[in-house]
Amino acid sequence: MAFTPRGPEASFFEVLDRHRASLLAALRRGGEEPAGGGMRLASRFEDSVGLHMVSHCTTRKIKSDSPKSVKNFALILKIFSMIYKLVQSNTYATKRDIYYTDSQLFGNQTVVDNIINDISCMLKVPRRSLHILSTSKGLIAGDLKYLEEDGTKVNCTRATAVAVPSNIQGIQNLITDAKFLLIVEKDATFQRLLDDNFCNKMSPCIMVTGKGVPDVNTRLLIKKLWDTFHIPVFTLVDADPHGIEIMCIYKYGSMAMSFEAHNLTVPAIRWLGLLPSDIKRLNIPKGTLIPLTKRDQMKLDSILKRPYITCQPFWRKEMEIMADSKMKAEIQALTFLSSDYLSRVYLPNKLKFGGWI
Repeated sequence: MAFTPRGPEASFFEVLDRHRASLLAALRRGGEEPAGGGMRLASRFEDSVGLHMVSHCTTRKIKSDSPKSVKNFALILKIFSMIYKLVQSNTYATKRDIYYTDSQLFGNQTVVDNIINDISCMLKVPRRSLHILSTSKGLIAGDLKYLEEDGTKVNCTRATAVAVPSNIQGIQNLITDAKFLLIVEKDATFQRLLDDNFCNKMSPCIMVTGKGVPDVNTRLLIKKLWDTFHIPVFTLVDADPHGIEIMCIYKYGSMAMSFEAHNLTVPAIRWLGLLPSDIKRLNIPKGTLIPLTKRDQMKLDSILKRPYITCQPFWRKEMEIMADSKMKAEIQALTFLSSDYLSRVYLPNKLKFGGWI
């Protein structure tokens, strides 16, 4: 059953509208124009793209007459032949489908994944151009309608979320009046916001979750929504190094997928919450905080050393607050203020008054 939107008054979105206007102005100035790509295995950072390939880097050779690489060479040829058949027949397969065509030969799924990535990089084409799709795990809800490649009409304005499609390139006729797109790190938080009718109360808006570290299709969808509508995109993640890492993947990409950064990253993304500074500002009880582990501290130190953090002084300040306090907090910590504090107070105030960085 579709919900009847009854969002806030138009004045609520004034700051959001100004933010969108500044994003559009940056686009007109060329601030979001992507630069050229290059080869895989080495990456550099560019503010308008994120992590992407450099044109000159170390490469490796796989020879058919070398005992060390003959099996890998054979597997590459095997997958090349499967790709050829898929393209010729205009059909698609998932990486999992390919693995199960001969699971004993491939050994494990990672072997298939790595070879497909290598082929995609070598040919300098996105994976979907090889007619190979990833299995989606993400969910989407809110003010969005679109048509799938097979003609199926999808309406995301439902009481329950819709699975992110496996062929993002194939979706068309996207329609939305959304004022913003909210990326939610965890499925549990996403479901709680659905239960609290957040998409209705903040209508028109779109909400997406990648259920933790996002799959490629979820990232492709967010990129497509940004390219199509240029609405503000925000992230809601835990105030911990893992949450920050996930946010960085959406915004700047990852080393592993740097060869496809132009199709996956949205540098316009802003950090909405949970900010480490919010913990003190909101007087979140100390008993709800969690000490940083040694692994957390190493992850935080690693992120602080990344080149894109030099472009984000406010992000750096928040991470330094976390490092100094040696504490982290999950979004669920807000429930100690009230059970619906996140959807009733925290997010509406952040969105109305521009509480993002």
